[in-house]
Formats: sequence, C-alpha cells, structure tokens
Amino acid sequence: MQSSVHTTETLLFVTLLQLIVMIAAARAGNLLLRALGQPGVVGEIVAGLLLGPSLFGHFFPDASIYMFGARPSPPIIIISQIGLVLLMFQIGTDFEFGHLTRPRNRNGTIGIAAASVAVPFALGVGIGRFSAPLLAPSIDPLTYSLFFGVGLAITAVPILGRILREFDLTHTELGVVAISAAAINDVIGWVMLAGISAYASAKFSAGAVGLQVGGIALLLLAAWFVLRPLVNRMLKRMPVDKGQVPPNLMTVVVCLVFAMGICTYRLGIFAIFGGFLAGLLFHRNQAFVEGWRNQVGKFVMVFFLPVFFTYTGLRTNVLGLTYLSDWGWLAIVLAAAILGKIVPVYLASRIAGFSHQESTILGSLMSTRALMELIVLNIGFDLGFIPQNVFTMLVIMAVVTTIMTGPLLRLLLPRAGYVIPVGVEA
Repeated sequence: MQSSVHTTETLLFVTLLQLIVMIAAARAGNLLLRALGQPGVVGEIVAGLLLGPSLFGHFFPDASIYMFGARPSPPIIIISQIGLVLLMFQIGTDFEFGHLTRPRNRNGTIGIAAASVAVPFALGVGIGRFSAPLLAPSIDPLTYSLFFGVGLAITAVPILGRILREFDLTHTELGVVAISAAAINDVIGWVMLAGISAYASAKFSAGAVGLQVGGIALLLLAAWFVLRPLVNRMLKRMPVDKGQVPPNLMTVVVCLVFAMGICTYRLGIFAIFGGFLAGLLFHRNQAFVEGWRNQVGKFVMVFFLPVFFTYTGLRTNVLGLTYLSDWGWLAIVLAAAILGKIVPVYLASRIAGFSHQESTILGSLMSTRALMELIVLNIGFDLGFIPQNVFTMLVIMAVVTTIMTGPLLRLLLPRAGYVIPVGVEA
C-alpha cells in the first residue's frame, strides 16, 4: 500500500513539473511571437517543438529524459486530448453560421472544401508514387502514396480557429467560410485516413466506409433535429446570470461535449469533432458563449493547449534530415503543399463570387495545417505508413505553412478592408 502511494506521489510530482515547464514555455513563446507579428498560437507550437528532441532533447538528452521521460506519459497524453476537445467546443460556439445562408458563402464553402482536398491529395499521391522507391522502399507504395496525399490535404481546424480569433475574423463571412470548409476538409481527411488504415490492414470494404459515412450523417441529423432543440430548452431553464454559467448547466455541457467526442471517435473521425459539433449547438446563445469563454475558455487556452503542443513536440524531431537529397524532396513537398492549397482555393473562391483579395485570404487561411497535420502524421508514423525522414519533412511542412499564415494575413487583410486588431488576447 505504501509503495502504491509512493508511486502515485512520484507520478504526480513528475506530471506537475512537466506542466510547469510546458505552460511557462508556451506562454513565453506566445508573447515572443506576438511581439514579432505572428499569431501567439504559432509561438506555442514552436515552444512545444523546442522542448522535444528538436532542441532541448538534442542538446540536453539526460535532462530531457529526466523531465519528460523517453516518451510522453499517460497523464500528459490524456490532458492534451481533453484540452483539444474543449478547444474545439469553444471554436464551435464562436462562429456565426448564419452567414452560410447567403448562396455565395454556401457555394464557396462547398467549392473551397472540395478544392482544398482534391488538388493537394492528388499532388501528394503523385509525389508519393515518385518518391516511394527512394524514400520508403520497405513500405507498401500504394499505402505510402495514399497517406502522403492525406498529409498534404489536411487543414488545421483548431489552429485556424485560434488564428481567426486573434485576427478578429470569427464572425466575418471569410472566417465562417474558412472554418466551415476546413471542418469539411478534415472530416473527409479522417475518413480517407480510416480507409487507408483499413486497406493497409486488409480490412477495407465499401460497406464499412458506407456505414461510417452513414453514421456521420445520422449524428449530424440527430444533433440538428434532436439535440439543438433540447439545448435551447435547457438554456431557457438554466439561463446565464450576470455572465456566470450556472454549475448545473456547466456540468451538463461538459458531459455533452465529452459524449459527442465519444460518438465521433466511434465513427472514426477523432473526438475533437464531437467537441466542435457540440459547440455549434450553443453558438446562437451569446450570453452563454461569453460566460463560458470568461469562466472556462481562458483556462483552456493557458493550461490545456500548451500541454497538447508539447506532447506533439516531444514526438517530433525536425533535425532528422541529414542528406542533401532529403532537402530537395522537402522543397518539393513545401511547393506542393503551399501552391496545392492556395491556388485551387483561390480559384474556387473566385468562382463562388469572392473578390481577388478575399480569395487570396481564403487560400492563405486554408493552407494552415499545424497540429491537425501533426496528429495525422503521428498516426501514420505509428502505423508504419511513412518512414522517419518523410515524417520529418511533413512536420516541417506543417510548421512552415502555419507560420506563413500570420504574415500573409497582416499583408492581405488591410487590402481587403479589414482592420488588424492590436493586442488581442490569445
């Protein structure tokens, strides 16, 4: 019994020490990158990567092992995933989807989502087919190529949402179209990833894919026709008072968010989309949204998200490219990832009726990959779909395409008539 208590106390000590380092480093990175004109979230991502083998673990391996262990501990993994689900709930509550009633915005969302998946996926499959004999000779070339396509097709909904918040685009038409298209993009990406996994394990069947798509459609219908009226009724019975969410209401909301996460997880599209879907049920009630953001939102941003960034960084080593040919392939990957998103999204936006400036902004937003990309890459790496050097290339691509977004928005938004907010809290 005493040994069990000692083990628990030791685990608690290590976890608390890790949390102190993660949270402090993320806040420092946030402040530094915001001072340099980048969205604060980019600083948090970079801080998480630097705490891993890309810097701290490389130069101070013994200290890194003492601090974080050989791999992320279970408490850190669980905390990081809970944080991401809660972040997606907040993102869902923040968006005014009434903008999608306009034909231009609705058609633009569908066209942008399709273009942002199809073109990068095709480019990724093509690069995969050409590079497979050189970069992944021991991996099934079709599995490798298909996963490469998914890796280029993903857009990062959580980070895109935070960037939209920092640039005060949450309630604008551009912000709503971008996050809606990105959500569709990621759902398609996760379905494709599930299909690739099934193919690689020789369990693929059209029936299984049909059941998954049908399950997703059924969940959406249930959320709209059953849960939405229930949520509206609940908010009337337990209204937010003076900006404070009642404890009973908060309890029900937290349980609902996690239950929706379980549903989407069981459907094979990752639990965070359950959080996002739950958030959409509440987004019309501005009093609740404001109360939740003040009581819970800031804690999620300061505590949970840095843990997720560091968890990802601990599994990523950007120093893994050692040959000149690797850097050549990296240049090809970056060109395909950037142009393969911005150009087709721009064209789809123009066809939908957006101006040149607006279309360029939408292309820049949809190029953001960040942690959704890193999640997919970690899954693919764990499943053996890609080798270490390709994993590293795609991680660098994810970070570069995300870092690009801030400067591009600062350049493009004023040209489209948008005001860049000063000193936005992240």
